[in-house]
Order: sequence, then structure tokens, then C-alpha cells
Amino acid sequence: MHRSTRRTWTRAAALSLSAGVVVVLAPTTASAAPTTPEQARQAVTETGKQLEAIGEQVNEATDAVAQQQAAADAAAGAVTAAQAQLDALEPQLRSIAQTGYVGTTRGKLAAFLTSGSADDLVEQMSTLDKLASHADAVVAQAATARAAADQAQRDAAAAAAAAAQAATDLEARQDQLEEELAGYESDFARLTAADQVRVHTALAGPAVAAADPAPAPTAAAGVAVQTALAQIGDMYATGGSGPDTFDCSGLTQYAYAAAGVALPHSSRAQSGMGVPVSRAELQPGDLVFFYSPISHVGLYIGNGQMVHASVTGKPVAVTSVDKGGYVGARRVTG
Repeated sequence: MHRSTRRTWTRAAALSLSAGVVVVLAPTTASAAPTTPEQARQAVTETGKQLEAIGEQVNEATDAVAQQQAAADAAAGAVTAAQAQLDALEPQLRSIAQTGYVGTTRGKLAAFLTSGSADDLVEQMSTLDKLASHADAVVAQAATARAAADQAQRDAAAAAAAAAQAATDLEARQDQLEEELAGYESDFARLTAADQVRVHTALAGPAVAAADPAPAPTAAAGVAVQTALAQIGDMYATGGSGPDTFDCSGLTQYAYAAAGVALPHSSRAQSGMGVPVSRAELQPGDLVFFYSPISHVGLYIGNGQMVHASVTGKPVAVTSVDKGGYVGARRVTG
């Protein structure tokens, strides 16, 4: 999500709290500005969707930083190990250098001149050959160790650079998210109470009373459903992964972690887990996804309902799974 997706109307625009009065808005670009309360509400709704998408991108970037840093740490460890192998060969290399005549014509000539018998000469020649073979093996091993150390150093430098870039990308995403969040909250506050409800309904789906969930197909799914339902009332927070605040993928990650199943903190990444299921085949514990590209996830609990952390300003709640933007579901097998 780039900064070009920012709203094209100023946050300082005055929005009448009366649904029947035309609002006065000052556009910041050539794009048309909202001129009615309905258009303003729709603009805030779209910003809410963008906000969640950016939040999920921040989650992905956070995971990328962790993975890149782990790779950088592993690469640095490989450098240490490779250098240790090279250092261990240092005494043998020094000894070989000091006895460089071994296996040479000079060494064999000396054996010929100093041997007392043919048997003695054969034995000395055999010993020289063995020493030469050993020296060759040590030198070859050292060359391999040096090549490994050099490659490890290059890999470590590349991994460190990738980790630094991932951290920079994350910082940029976080800055954008904070800017979007501040604007969303300001724009939302200027809507009428009725329009605020409409925005929340559009983003979260119509709230319903939590019915008894249907029997889950697996023990893990059952634990995940019960864990998610236990979080009802906890507030939405961008990047939240529990135990008291959640974003959408943070809630599903937390719920399945209680069942011993690891999920990434990203709705898009979670959409690649398990196996796909159709709307008609949904069972409690299935992950349900929304929007294209995917930027929201909930946990199906049966009876056409899901539990999810929907949008800033709203708590974890049970709603209909048939809210706008539904794109599919996955069944976690773990």
C-alpha cells in the first residue's frame, strides 16, 4: 500500500452532524471530494479497509524482519564456525611450511644418500610419500575451509543488508499506518452517530448474539473456537496479538496457538494454510477471509457466524460470516 492511496479530502474539512445538511469539504487534489454525509461515510469506510490492509502489511513486514534477522544471525554463526575450522588447521599448515622438502626431489635424494640398505631406502621413500599425501590433504582441507569462510562472510554481509532493508521497510509501513490511523480516527469522529454505526457495520458486519457454537470437527478447532470466543469484548488494536488486544490475524493466531497450532501473524499468509473449503462446507474452526487482496480474517464458529477482531474502535465480536468482501475459507490441519 503506497502513500498515493491517501484520502483526497482534508481532515480539517467540516462535516455537519446533521444527516440532512450538505457537508463542506476542501479537496487536496483534483479528485472529487465528498459532498454529502453519505459520501463522507463511504470515504471513511474505504479508509478503514485501507487501514486494516496496511496493518496486515505491517504484520508481514514484522515477520520479515524477524526472519531476516534470524538468517543474519545464522550467517554470522556460520562465519564463526568456518573461521574456527580454518584456525584449527593453522598449526598443521605452519608445520608443513617449515618442512617443505617433504616429498620433493631433495627429500628423496637425501633418503637415497643416507639409507643403509635397499630395505631402509624403500621404507624411507614410503614414509616420505605418506607425509606428502598427508600434507596435500591438509592443504586441500585448508583451501576448502578458506573458501567456506569467504562464502560465509559474503552470505553474512548479504543477510545483514537484507535485515537492515526489512527493518527500514517496516519503519516506513509503521509510519504510514500511524498517519492513516490518526486520519481515520479524526474523520470517523466527524461523522454522525448513525453514520459511525454504518461504518462499523460495513467493516465488521452486523453484530449478532453469540449462539452456542456448533461441534468442531477436531479437538484443535474446538480449542481455537472457544479461545477466540473467550476474547469477546477485548478491543481491536493494530498489531495486537493478545492477550488483551487483537487485530484480525492476531486473534486467529492466538486462538490456534492455544490448540498448539502455529499460524503466522498475517491474514494473507494464513490464507495459504491448510486446505480450501467452500462456503457450504464451512465448519467451526475454519478461517474465513475477506477482500482482494486478502486483508482480513475471522474464525468461523458455525450457524453462519464468525468471531473476529474487525476494526479500530470495535471490540472482538461475533457477526455474520456473510459480510461484504468474503473471498474464501481454509481449514487448518494441525
